[in-house]
Amino acid sequence: MSGLGPGILMAAAAIGASHLVAATRAGAEFGWQLAWLVLAVNLLKYPFFAAGARYTAATGESLLHGYLRQGKGYLALFTGLNVIAAIASTAGVCMLTAAMLTQFIPLSIDTLAFLVLVSSLLLLILGHYKWLDGVTKVIMLILTLTTLIAVSLALTNQWGQATPTSAVDAWQWANVGFLVAMMGWMPAPIEVSAWNSLWLLEKQKTQSVSPEQALFDFNLGYLTTAILAVVFLALGALVMHSSGEQFSDSGAQFANQLIRLYSQVMGEETRYLIGMVAFLCIFSTTVTVIDGYSRTLNMGWQLLVKQPDNPYRLNLIMLTVSVLGLGLILFFKGALLPLLEFVMILAFMTTIIFAGLNFKLMISTHLPEAQRYGSQMRILSWIGLIYLISFALVFVYWYSTKN
Repeated sequence: MSGLGPGILMAAAAIGASHLVAATRAGAEFGWQLAWLVLAVNLLKYPFFAAGARYTAATGESLLHGYLRQGKGYLALFTGLNVIAAIASTAGVCMLTAAMLTQFIPLSIDTLAFLVLVSSLLLLILGHYKWLDGVTKVIMLILTLTTLIAVSLALTNQWGQATPTSAVDAWQWANVGFLVAMMGWMPAPIEVSAWNSLWLLEKQKTQSVSPEQALFDFNLGYLTTAILAVVFLALGALVMHSSGEQFSDSGAQFANQLIRLYSQVMGEETRYLIGMVAFLCIFSTTVTVIDGYSRTLNMGWQLLVKQPDNPYRLNLIMLTVSVLGLGLILFFKGALLPLLEFVMILAFMTTIIFAGLNFKLMISTHLPEAQRYGSQMRILSWIGLIYLISFALVFVYWYSTKN
């Protein structure tokens, strides 16, 4: 486990709202209709995520240094958008963690969200996150195996039976908002590529990593997230879709429904074990999100104003992001799915800019020619950009006309 690289860590960070919520909900509400879209969005976002590993392995510097080389305005744009993304994403994963915690502690979701943020900050500031990170790899493995077992049992139970057809067409105009939300965090927000870049730099401090090794590690992690997204969708499609039940907007009720998905096929006696594993996974994601965004913002500020690194500034950024994230949670008053949908839609709309920055970097002349994107990756990148821009325009039109 200790030998797993940045690509695997990125995969672990991605198994959060995009998988547990978006993919599972897609299967529960629309059956198998969106399975191909989950795979397509992972494929079309691939060049923009891969930039983090490829650029850093080729140059020995982070993506943020690359943005600065392109011009100070590019780094300022990335950092400014990251401020918004950091607050929104922290709020989303923190409320999801608090929702899971309602299954064990009879407090309001707002109070639990506050406790989750305080605990996360203490872990990070006191330096105990390395211990949590080691445990997290095991917890993530348990959740993955549990989900695979649950899907296998659900498939066995339905073997030989007629597959239920969806009563709801996923491609109705009214579902545009959900489709965009699901794609926003699938497999994760694109700015996570900068985290991967920073993690790779840290790894290079202790061992040499060739561009080929970095790319293999990234590809393994990325493929894992894509496959697991389909697995979570399958769980929703096989268990909940056939029942006709839909997920509740309420955070506490959603957590109860999600855990029940597993216990229906694995036995009621596994309910609390599954709930604890899911909670620990999402709690780890919350800590990772606060840490990843804060470190990226800290590095962006450091490069923009040309100041040396300052650990107190990093702690201040973590505290500020957490407080503003809590404010967003209080605004949504325990409505988990509307908050996550808002965060994911925001992620999708900013994805266009982050994707464009990464693509521009991977074809820039200061990158060694052998490490620049070739014709195949350029074509896939252009298709991905056209796809993202087209869906964003459709969403803007849909949003302007839905009322």
